[in-house]
Amino acid sequence: MQRVEAEIKRLIQECDYDEVTRLFAMLQGGKRLRAKLVLKIASEHKDAPLLAAIVELIHAASLLHDDVIDDAMTRRGVASVNATDGSKTAVMLGDILYSKAFTELVAFDKEVAQTIASSVTALSKGEMMDVEMAENFNSDEKLYLDMLYLKTATLIEAAAKASALLVGKDVDKYALYGKNLGLSFQIIDDILDITADEATLGKPAMNDYVEGKCTLPYIYLYEALDDKDKERLLALHGKKPTAQELSWMQEKMQEHQTLQKSFALAQKLSDEAKKVLSEDEDLVNILDTMIKRSY
Repeated sequence: MQRVEAEIKRLIQECDYDEVTRLFAMLQGGKRLRAKLVLKIASEHKDAPLLAAIVELIHAASLLHDDVIDDAMTRRGVASVNATDGSKTAVMLGDILYSKAFTELVAFDKEVAQTIASSVTALSKGEMMDVEMAENFNSDEKLYLDMLYLKTATLIEAAAKASALLVGKDVDKYALYGKNLGLSFQIIDDILDITADEATLGKPAMNDYVEGKCTLPYIYLYEALDDKDKERLLALHGKKPTAQELSWMQEKMQEHQTLQKSFALAQKLSDEAKKVLSEDEDLVNILDTMIKRSY
């Protein structure tokens, strides 16, 4: 990962603007999941660290824009760029990271570059869908998973696929691995939003529902409730609940095992990914570590 961090540092320095360097230094590194994936799959290729750095710049740009859209004041437990320097600055920093990433990406083989570039279009569509879906309660599981794929899984899928292209590995297998890793990773995040405490999350627990996001546990809960309780759940959508209301939702989720049902889907997706690349112990371990983040 040191090689990836060195490439990221170089790309930021090449922007040749102290303000970009300052602002980027404020961003927390995060798990670097996408970069680790590139290095695991294409470890022997000399350009793997650069590809990993490009993908991480794209991911960072998407998070900057995401924070502006959500009016998020924190990111990974610290103040977001839009909180400290304003939304305009956060958007422009995101634009700079996107454009720098694409500037470097064009030096790669056409198919590799297209794989990453098309995923950015997809994740932008996913973000738009997420915003639109938050306006009303969504009880459609398929629609939610389609949005999740675009917004979260597509860049992980692209990172895995592009890495396989770099070194001539089975593209379809690695793309499926990346897609399922991305979906299951986000489903676990959805669960943690409900089960983890504020100190762990870096934001209030059950904040997704306050923002209008109907994740799988809420969709499954809606399906299980009687008409009276469905009305109560709908009335809480997009609002800051009281402690009593929070407790009611958590109790109902426990009663109807909606967290367990959500986890089961994440596990199923993870198992499918393991099956196609069972011979790669490192990639299997990534999936196991991801699943263990749960409750």
